Amino acid sequence: MINNNTVENGNGNLNPGFPHDNELHQDSLLRVAFRHRWIILFTVVLFLVAAFLYLLKATPIYTSTSRLYVEQSGPRIISEYEGIMTQSKNYLYTQSELIKSTPIISDVVDNAQIRHFKTFSEGSLVTSGRVDNLFDYIKGKLNIPIDKKEIAVIDNLVVYLKKQLDITVGKKDDIITVSFDSSYPTEAAQIVNAVVNSYIEFQSTSKRSSASEVLKILQNEKVHRDKELSANFARLLEFTRENGVVSLGKSDAHIVFKRLSKLSSALTDAQLETINSRADYEAVLSMAGESERIKQFAMAQPSAGVRVFVTDIETELRSELREMEIELKNVRYHCTEEHPSTQAVLGKINEIKYQLNAEAKSFADAYLEVMRLKWVIAKQREGKLNASFEVQQGFAQKLSVKAAEYYMLESDLKRTEKLCDILDDRIKELNVTEETGALNINILEVARPADKPSSPQRARVMGLALIMGLMFGWSFSFLREWFDYRLRSADEISAVLNAPVLGTVPSMPKKQSVIERGQKVFLESKSIIAESYRTIRTVIFFGVPKGKARSILVTSPAAGDGKSTLVSNLAITMAQSGQKTLILDADFRKPMQHNIFEVDNSKGLSSVLSGSISLAEAIHAGPVEGLGILPCGPEVPNPSEMLNSEAFVEMLQGLCEEYDRVLIDSPPVRPVADSQILAAVCDITLFVLRAERSTRKLSQQARDALLNVGAHIFGVVVNDVSRKRGSYGYYAGYGYYGHSHKEKV
Repeated sequence: MINNNTVENGNGNLNPGFPHDNELHQDSLLRVAFRHRWIILFTVVLFLVAAFLYLLKATPIYTSTSRLYVEQSGPRIISEYEGIMTQSKNYLYTQSELIKSTPIISDVVDNAQIRHFKTFSEGSLVTSGRVDNLFDYIKGKLNIPIDKKEIAVIDNLVVYLKKQLDITVGKKDDIITVSFDSSYPTEAAQIVNAVVNSYIEFQSTSKRSSASEVLKILQNEKVHRDKELSANFARLLEFTRENGVVSLGKSDAHIVFKRLSKLSSALTDAQLETINSRADYEAVLSMAGESERIKQFAMAQPSAGVRVFVTDIETELRSELREMEIELKNVRYHCTEEHPSTQAVLGKINEIKYQLNAEAKSFADAYLEVMRLKWVIAKQREGKLNASFEVQQGFAQKLSVKAAEYYMLESDLKRTEKLCDILDDRIKELNVTEETGALNINILEVARPADKPSSPQRARVMGLALIMGLMFGWSFSFLREWFDYRLRSADEISAVLNAPVLGTVPSMPKKQSVIERGQKVFLESKSIIAESYRTIRTVIFFGVPKGKARSILVTSPAAGDGKSTLVSNLAITMAQSGQKTLILDADFRKPMQHNIFEVDNSKGLSSVLSGSISLAEAIHAGPVEGLGILPCGPEVPNPSEMLNSEAFVEMLQGLCEEYDRVLIDSPPVRPVADSQILAAVCDITLFVLRAERSTRKLSQQARDALLNVGAHIFGVVVNDVSRKRGSYGYYAGYGYYGHSHKEKV
């Protein structure tokens, strides 16, 4: 039914053979932003204006800063492992809190000149309920003794300064930064310098007194430790006189431990010898009665003396035996076995073998006794060494106890000596500290009046306003885009309707007449609009097998989408290609084809179906050869029933046999049922949408209505596409190539 260039979807639609996503296509962020660029621009301008007004009204704030380097030279006490009183990080943070402490701030507030500063007279200070303006109060009461009311004001000033002072510790260095903000740069610098000077004076006074107290404590401790050192030395001296030097520093150098070590080695060797002797004896004993095996065992042992003695006797007998065996061989060569000479030699051989066996048994008995004696001697030696080892071990244990006592006395003496040395060093350091002060505070940077305000920062405020404007502008544009249901691109149309976009038609000038629009291909054949209609014609010709798309219905979801203009121009292109084409105007609600081609509408489709005239009389010739126009004809009361009649179907079949293409202009889908009736009997249906106006919901409802009657939706054509936007096709960059007329579309 279809060729390789077409595919049939699940709803029975004939679609060109290229894939489409089923998911709704979303425009890119840049495209959405460009579409709503005026909203973004207005929001950005609004934020920038607000920021500019803020900068005009905002009071400039100046920041003065002083930087301090506080060296940790505080008094060291007596800790052996922690040479400084506190660690660096904790100490610096402690000093930063100390700078903001009440004693130091109060000393600054006591300065009458500082209390006159305008910084504290413009409502920035939260005063008590009875005093509204600190500056006026101090001005009137400057020479009057402070009463309860003035105390309340000064307390509020202390609290204010503590809140406004900014004390920070460097993350990569040990520098303390003191800052203060004010509308008056000179006053800010004077306040910071006053705080720094108050802190230095406080440290110089308090730490010097602290060093004196620590010095007294250490001197008392030194006296006590000197007495303890003398007592420890006396105990060690008395112990040495009684027991001698028994230090365990080198235990193997003492004679007792040397003897114990040698006895331990000898005892181990004796135990191993006893074990080996017993094993040898039991092995020989297990071979009793087997003289030859005992002899072989003895030959394998390192008992050389026994082996040599046995070898001398055996060698003589074996030599004699070999001589007899040689003689027996010679005798047997000359004499028989029963000959006396042979028997005599055999007797001597047997006698020699008997002697060899006797010697082997004698050796076995002697060797067994030797092994037993060796075992007994080894046991006796082991016992004596064990007794000597136990005695020497007792001596070593007693010596170890004395050595431990000596070690304890010696350790106490050394520890006390070390502690006394540490106390001497600390006392010397504190004597110097008491004169020079406990801390080395260096002012690296003195606070000076700032040249430029630190707040508000104009560039930062304007930059932040720009960023906020862009963020809110984009948010508003996307919010508007979210609630905008219009179809905005060809990809989105394909995804929503599950149908391909066959082509797009650029927008035409609104000042053009219906005739100029409807006959655009004929009147301006070289225009870009004419080329767009030819592109749609080409897709239809090659997208459907020949003869399978004779009747073509053109409809749209709503009125004003441009379906009538598409029908007239598409029919002209088909006729120009050599195909006999007929335009059938079936829109009885609002016919347009007779106006486009300027033909008489008094006779038309309704007249033919009612039998008033023949079909040939109702068809008018078009401006192009091969093009016929069948207008709607007079208005009828029941257009749906007329289109649903057998007469109309038979007429349409006859027209399809006579014409190569029959293009039917029908009413929109949603208002009436005419389009659904026509779609059911036509070969294919073209669905017309209007760019930037057709909505997703209405288009889907119209598509579903057509599919419910079995319509074959071939594809979608998008009308009125702006040349400034490329979301529906390539016309934005096409220009006026080949266009001989100077029109603005």
